[in-house]
Amino acid sequence: MDYKMILTQEEQDILNGSKGETMAKVMKTLVLYGEAFGATKMVPVESKMGHLVTSFGLKVMKPVYDLMDQLIAGGALSQQKFSVDPKPLDKNVPANFLQKLIFNKFMYSMQDSYDAQLSKLGLIDDKSYTCTCYMDEVGNVPKKGEVLSWAESSAVVFANSVLGARCNRNSGIIELFGSIVGRVPYFGLVTDEGRKATWIVEVKTSKKPEAQILGSAIGMKVMEDVPYIKGLDKWIGTELDGDTKAYLKDFGAATASNGAVGLYHVENLTPEAVESGESLIVEGAQVYVVDDAELERVQANYPVMWKDKNATPKLCFIGCPHLSHAQLIEWTDNVVAGLKKNGLKKVSIPTVFTAAPAVVEEFNKTPYAAKLKATGVILSYICPLMYMNNPLCKKMPVITNSNKLRTYTTSRYYKSDEILDIITKEVK
Repeated sequence: MDYKMILTQEEQDILNGSKGETMAKVMKTLVLYGEAFGATKMVPVESKMGHLVTSFGLKVMKPVYDLMDQLIAGGALSQQKFSVDPKPLDKNVPANFLQKLIFNKFMYSMQDSYDAQLSKLGLIDDKSYTCTCYMDEVGNVPKKGEVLSWAESSAVVFANSVLGARCNRNSGIIELFGSIVGRVPYFGLVTDEGRKATWIVEVKTSKKPEAQILGSAIGMKVMEDVPYIKGLDKWIGTELDGDTKAYLKDFGAATASNGAVGLYHVENLTPEAVESGESLIVEGAQVYVVDDAELERVQANYPVMWKDKNATPKLCFIGCPHLSHAQLIEWTDNVVAGLKKNGLKKVSIPTVFTAAPAVVEEFNKTPYAAKLKATGVILSYICPLMYMNNPLCKKMPVITNSNKLRTYTTSRYYKSDEILDIITKEVK
């Protein structure tokens, strides 16, 4: 077969079977995939670790399990250790008998065997199940300019934008293949040209915009394009400290889920914007102005998927993507203060905070862990999205401050201060 892509001798040898039939198939898949997007070459994966999204032991994913077995049998293992998205199950998260039955016997019945496959392929460890692998506690933090083989939309947009690494938005399988051969096709956000902004977003709000709503607005407007954001630094500063990174984590997840953004630049803040400024903007870039009225319009148009729109919430999820250590502390303080203000000892509806296992482990070493437990809030490593995929859970009136969770499920979005007010007041 003739390929348009120019390959190195080593790449051609792998394609010809020098490392076995399985590796040859993996390389062929990547070459054909890259050519479909106009890639003319492959480039080495430079990061120390990878990240995959394929972490759910769904019974219907048998073809994926068969593929994993073939890779393992053929010795086609990842050249780099990798983290994966959160697990879908946690017995501590509220679920009734029927919900648990569907989770364990029908939906995620293959979870244990799938975990074993991931370990053989190159999973870092059992604490590496998170959508926020770039947290310091997890340790999968790529450097600026490094080419990655990562999946998970919220992780990819964070790595590209906040860390200045380079990765396209591909499927979990494609990125696993990239980790196996140590190369990815050179196109899109991996290239200099692909990282240029085709939109200018002007933030002209009267106060700090809610990260989730601003990200949602931008994502729905620019879709898969790259925006250059002006005026946001006025509200969140010009230093990439913990608070700013947490804001951008939630903001970016909303751009990626409400649209398909894989990279954004924030003027005077994100690495490439600081380094190159407006030279990142292409000639003829479109302009989108975001003011108070625009954010109100966006939020007002979120559909309410509940059968009874006036139903009392039965469950609340905070942490999609997973919360940072600092966010856990902030939420703990806010819940404690809210309960005290309203004369309650525990949250009025079941509430789950989610974070990476390694973040949970560190948080549990602090005095805040006991404070949070006393409020009745459940701390979990779960993926809320996978919980909500249960047909019985879909019918529940679930609330969240995550635009990602709102977009993909029937959960209802509220701003963080609104969520706090709901869970710390007596249910009427």
